[in-house]
Amino acid sequence: MVKNKMDCLCCWSLSKPFYLLLFLFSFPCIIASAAFNLSTISFDEGYSPLFGDGNLVRSPDGRTARLLLDRFTGAGFISSKMYKYGFFSANIKLPGDYTAGLCVAFYTSNGDVFEKTHDELDFEFLGNTEGKPWRFQTNLYGNGSTSRGREERYRLWFDPSKQFHRYSILWTAKNTIFYIDDVPIREVIRSEEMGGEYPSKPMSLYATIWDASNWATSGGKYKVNYKYAPFVSEFKDFVLEGCPSDPIEEFPSVDCYESYSRLESADYATITRRQRSAMRKFRQRYMYYSYCYDSLRYPVPPPECVVIPTEKDRFRDTGRLRFGGSHQGRKRRSRRRGRVQVSSIEYDPDV
Repeated sequence: MVKNKMDCLCCWSLSKPFYLLLFLFSFPCIIASAAFNLSTISFDEGYSPLFGDGNLVRSPDGRTARLLLDRFTGAGFISSKMYKYGFFSANIKLPGDYTAGLCVAFYTSNGDVFEKTHDELDFEFLGNTEGKPWRFQTNLYGNGSTSRGREERYRLWFDPSKQFHRYSILWTAKNTIFYIDDVPIREVIRSEEMGGEYPSKPMSLYATIWDASNWATSGGKYKVNYKYAPFVSEFKDFVLEGCPSDPIEEFPSVDCYESYSRLESADYATITRRQRSAMRKFRQRYMYYSYCYDSLRYPVPPPECVVIPTEKDRFRDTGRLRFGGSHQGRKRRSRRRGRVQVSSIEYDPDV
């Protein structure tokens, strides 16, 4: 019996019809722990508009922001400060119905300051045709290492257009953890062998919605259809924890020791046994591409990769699951000024 609504992300009322229960039990349960203890801020306390003018709409109380994409422009916002390590989080709801060609991104970057040596940590949500689910990817770049993409791609165990879910990035000098709600879905542990390819310079937090018709859905086969516009993504319950830093100061004027200590002692900084189990189940059931298992790109896995034999057995030497899909290499430039992304895969899991 589920005693806490957070104990099982796919729990169901016993009052539902029996055939729905059968449908439900065909999907795995992902166990989570209690929700994190977080202090949220308003939009104006931590963020500024980035682009899109009237397509960034704030609620009267300043606690919620909507980003719209129409045929004229997308929209985005940026944190008012840059941070040297931190915890970046928001509750997000994605557009529904036909969303092919859309990309909603929640990420950290310093590309505006370090154009050739930028760092980046990504959540990128990729739209789909009507009736097919959103997919998403995570990625990590350090010191301009875009030629060594570290992307993983996944499905979700819920419909992200129906209700808000919390997406979080924990970035410390030791590791980076990507969370959905309180479920860790990916951890990258810093190693000496990574050198400068681990993000280490101050970054801003960004959120954007934009037209990625040339690559986001089935390698560009399906484009944004503006008869469904405006496409609306919603953000609320913002969290910014970290040490504000000036990226060009050789010797920081702010002592970040307290901030780092607070960050590393927070409940989201430690993956519990239950969370570790939830992460393993998520990756077994919802991850459909991992660069660590793509031996065509990396005959020797990058140094941070932890190769799990039972996980590796599920993937081909292209890093994708042993069924369906296609494997192509291409370089793509986003419609957001100055941001170049490199991907060696354009794979539709619904094929």
